[in-house]
Amino acid sequence: MSLKTFIFITTLCIFSSTVWAQKKYSIIIKGGHVIDPKNNIDGIMDVAIEGTPGGEDGKIALVAKDIDKNLAAQVVNAKGLYVTPGLIDIHVHFFAGTDPKGTYRNGPNSLPPDGFTFRTGVTTVVDAGSSGWKTFETFKKQTIDISKTRVLAMLNIVGEGMAGGKFENSLEEMDAAKTAEMAKKYPQDIVGVKLAHFSGHDWTPTDRALEAGKLANIPIMVDFGGANPVLPLEELYLKKFRKGDIYTHCFGGNSNNSGRGRESIVDVSVNKVKPYVLEAQKKGVIFDVGFGGSSFLLAQGRPAIRQGFLPNSISTDLHTGSMNNAMKDMNNIMSLFMAMGMDFKSVIAASTWNPAREIKREDLGNLSVGSVADIAVFNLRKGKFGFYARDGKIEGNKRLETELTIRAGNIVYTLNALVDPINLPRPSRN
Repeated sequence: MSLKTFIFITTLCIFSSTVWAQKKYSIIIKGGHVIDPKNNIDGIMDVAIEGTPGGEDGKIALVAKDIDKNLAAQVVNAKGLYVTPGLIDIHVHFFAGTDPKGTYRNGPNSLPPDGFTFRTGVTTVVDAGSSGWKTFETFKKQTIDISKTRVLAMLNIVGEGMAGGKFENSLEEMDAAKTAEMAKKYPQDIVGVKLAHFSGHDWTPTDRALEAGKLANIPIMVDFGGANPVLPLEELYLKKFRKGDIYTHCFGGNSNNSGRGRESIVDVSVNKVKPYVLEAQKKGVIFDVGFGGSSFLLAQGRPAIRQGFLPNSISTDLHTGSMNNAMKDMNNIMSLFMAMGMDFKSVIAASTWNPAREIKREDLGNLSVGSVADIAVFNLRKGKFGFYARDGKIEGNKRLETELTIRAGNIVYTLNALVDPINLPRPSRN
């Protein structure tokens, strides 16, 4: 770098920092339609953020009509767009690594967070069981601690984590005490216990996950494998689960009445949600989408939505096998649920405030004054769009597209350069 270039860049940064320091707010988002389910906000409002450039202290300062744009160092033009809390995806696989046989645990099936979150308005994710108590600290060091995305974790009841059937079907790998011990060691990072992929008619894995959850006072998330006969969902929901425990892939299963494999929540013989499922949701059991590569069926989702049974939370099950399949990303499946008849406000709630409560992080998923400034700005496009799953396809007339994402008060993604000015200090890694 030449001396002249260095002086120019240094001068620009000093000038930009001075401009920032002279303003009351760091950013104002102007003229957007704000939807904040926690605070029952649904209307045209401005959002002001306060904080230092590149810092981790960006907070919501004010949500109100007609905030003076001259009070901000940067202004986002959100006219005609929707402004929501940053999305929270509670089912992803982000423990990417170099073990070719590691599958989702430090292996090729997982993804690096920051490449797949901000461009879809996601600011917080929960890795759903890729690591267990034996491997969590590696995951924390190489992913959680260095990502701009807020990465939390469900700790697998399997000590090694999600490393394939050899481990995931081993009862010897399932240690409730050691799982709980690790969860209590890192309460700021670990928000639940995950059971996944175990095949066989045996409640032992579920019971051990529940024991770990009780010891650490955190919810469990269950993803059943296959069994012959099935492990009955009625027993899981009404006898095993506590209030707040999570059933993911809730619109998956075998979608028939064969009594084999994984049971589904909709009785396809009458196209109705089974009565005990409705009872379980009223009891406080959480139903999470976890769309994945093939864990969602239109034959389950469409009749459930028509009946008024809505998922508590929308999540992707994002990994290398799902991102280029029917799932794609949060924006796509949020749009799919609208196409099935779920209203827009409910879709936003299921992607922000609901999952925040499910993982006991009520500091997230909202635009309350003083909350961390994690914000998404969306364009709700109208037109003719298509969505598919492994059992068919449907059409919709709306598609959600992320225009801009703010993480901890820093603009980390913008699609159409809606920010003015754009030459202020760039955010550092959080």
